[in-house]
Amino acid sequence: MRTSTATLKEATLDQLVESINTNAEKLKTLKATVDIDSSILEEKKNRVKDNPQVAGLILVRKPEMLRMRIYVPVLHNVMADMVSNGKNFELASPIKSKFYTGSNKQPVKPSPQPLENLRPQHISDALLLKPIEEGKEIAVLENTTEVVKDPKTHKDVEQLAYTVVVIDKDSAGHFLSRKIVFSRTDLLPHEQSIYDRQGRLVTFVRYENFTNYSEIPLPAIVSIQRPIEGYGITISMVKVDVNVPLTDEQFVLTQPPGSQVINLDTKSSASAIPEEETKKPPQ
Repeated sequence: MRTSTATLKEATLDQLVESINTNAEKLKTLKATVDIDSSILEEKKNRVKDNPQVAGLILVRKPEMLRMRIYVPVLHNVMADMVSNGKNFELASPIKSKFYTGSNKQPVKPSPQPLENLRPQHISDALLLKPIEEGKEIAVLENTTEVVKDPKTHKDVEQLAYTVVVIDKDSAGHFLSRKIVFSRTDLLPHEQSIYDRQGRLVTFVRYENFTNYSEIPLPAIVSIQRPIEGYGITISMVKVDVNVPLTDEQFVLTQPPGSQVINLDTKSSASAIPEEETKKPPQ
């Protein structure tokens, strides 16, 4: 394959780590109106099924709070509403009259129902790069390559890249945690691979079309692939606000009246007790 003709920039490992950590520190909250494209791998039919594009709203308040609301196309009714505090989450599906609860811990065996495999951590870990924890994590620099479009010929070419390999540690020892690929043309993160404790790739993310918001570079397009569960989500930013005040009430999700409660950790379900009213949508 031909080599890229683009002008490349240089950086050290310390500079790349500082870039990750500084941007993570600057960003306290995120409020984004988004378009969401999703796809599901249908193994029995050996094909990928694309779902219709939907609109959504994402709220993030560090360190752990996340809310994601998805709307029905055209009608703009709520299709799904999910809230997480980093440890546990709740997901309301008004159309199906179901209210899912559970921990952010990934199930050992993926459910055949794609909605039941979704965890807020998948979104938050992919959407915003976590800082590299000094004293706990080890970062190593690898000179790698990536396939990109050449600026002159617009054909696929090979281009030098930097990959920051992040090694984490727990009571059982060190393990591969993440790989973050930086483009040599702008020194911004264009890819992230996230691994589980067994070294399996659980999340692959691509970041495209960066824009600066209050000196914080954020991608306009975030493409998330979950290979084990067989689904993908692409989030396209429509309107972004950073570091705006977000209240506790905006991360409270009330069970819709009459909905069935399903605990995804125990697979148990219970009939809902009708409630007098529901919370107002996040603003």
